[in-house]
Amino acid sequence: MKNRFHSAPSRRDFLRWTAGGAMTASTFGALSSARALHAAAQGTPDYRALVIVYLAGGNDSHNLIVPTSATEYAEYLDSRQNLAVEQNELLSITPATSDGKTYGLHPSVPELQSLFASDDLAFIANVGNLVEPITRAQYDAKSKPVPPRLFSHNDQQQQSMQVAADAAVAVGWGGALSDRLAALNGVTSLSPSITLSGASPLLAGETTQQYHLGKNGSVSLSGLTGNIGEARRSTLDLLRGQSQSHVLHREYARMRNESIELDELLSGVLEAAPAITTPFPEEGRINEEMEMVARMIQSRSTLGMERQVFFVRMGGFDTHTSQLADQPVLFADLSATLGAFQSAMVEIGAANEVTVAVVSEFGRTLSSNGQGSDHGWGGHFMVMGGSVAGGDIYGTMPSLEIGGADDVSNKGRLIPTQSMEQVAATLARWMGIPAGQLSQIFPNLSNFGSSDLGFMA
Repeated sequence: MKNRFHSAPSRRDFLRWTAGGAMTASTFGALSSARALHAAAQGTPDYRALVIVYLAGGNDSHNLIVPTSATEYAEYLDSRQNLAVEQNELLSITPATSDGKTYGLHPSVPELQSLFASDDLAFIANVGNLVEPITRAQYDAKSKPVPPRLFSHNDQQQQSMQVAADAAVAVGWGGALSDRLAALNGVTSLSPSITLSGASPLLAGETTQQYHLGKNGSVSLSGLTGNIGEARRSTLDLLRGQSQSHVLHREYARMRNESIELDELLSGVLEAAPAITTPFPEEGRINEEMEMVARMIQSRSTLGMERQVFFVRMGGFDTHTSQLADQPVLFADLSATLGAFQSAMVEIGAANEVTVAVVSEFGRTLSSNGQGSDHGWGGHFMVMGGSVAGGDIYGTMPSLEIGGADDVSNKGRLIPTQSMEQVAATLARWMGIPAGQLSQIFPNLSNFGSSDLGFMA
């Protein structure tokens, strides 16, 4: 495992960047403060970043990882009907821990197969929103609580992003991590929570706000070039220098000035950084967003960052129709982008410092509606990175029998056997949250048998 330690930028580096014109006077003040705070945080000098790739719409992961042993594949074929992937097309994998069955991946994901073989990727079996563990008999008898409004997109997305599926306060588990880890970072004006896909409930914190980053970098003020633009800039500078008497005016002015300075800082840092040579796919739903995440992580030392949580949303997984045509394209896109991202992390020396969690609001039905699958419950997640205990499947793969012990609908809606909170808590431990604080973040965590699913090395 590679050394995770890194140092703050040297004085020579800083002078070289500023001499090149990449930073302004306001940037100088921001970065000087960053270095001072970074030095104060040297008790925990290791950088760690969590990148959450959210497959919006409900990923049909029953076609992503498929049992290939004779009995189980026959059950899969019977359940999936026209949605089944041909057995001879599946990409073979060999999990480190055998459950007596064999498995293969969808033929569109060769990069994921390679990452699994190199121990950089793991699967987490049958995850979903839960209040506490529940069996089919308990579900049918309504003897145990379940998350409200199951199988609803909006509700299940919100619940999968909160600290608990039935939480009354809408705090996201990514935001909760940032609340507790923000003090480790140097640039206090740059939130540890960064979204590249618009505002996300997952990054909603109690004390931290999420920073919106575009696929091309920070969003700058427009209309400030040319003769008219220069006049506008002069007027803006005068306004920025004025004092405000009203508390709301002062807060607005503070946020405006901070945003301008932060844009200048990030633009300068990203421009000064050497290019990442790893090629990302030229087309895709999240290829540019993930490349920008890689560039931000490359600048971690310059920015004095110790902990960061990134959010990237990939849509298109609500495959009620045209699943056979759409799913291979979605999987190929995801696989190629994840493969490129992991290679970029190796290139910049951050492979062991960054973990990617690929999650979704729910799985989908095993049964076909004729053209696709409908809203389900349990589904399989992925984690990727040098610190992942990869090459294995964590948890119990469910029975794929329609109407079986794991099915609550006779349509193949599978009861999750591991909760989103357990996945999030395992990632939180790796990010540096003490074990004693996990129950404070995740109020339902004590309902489950383990707060650590073991997929982080």
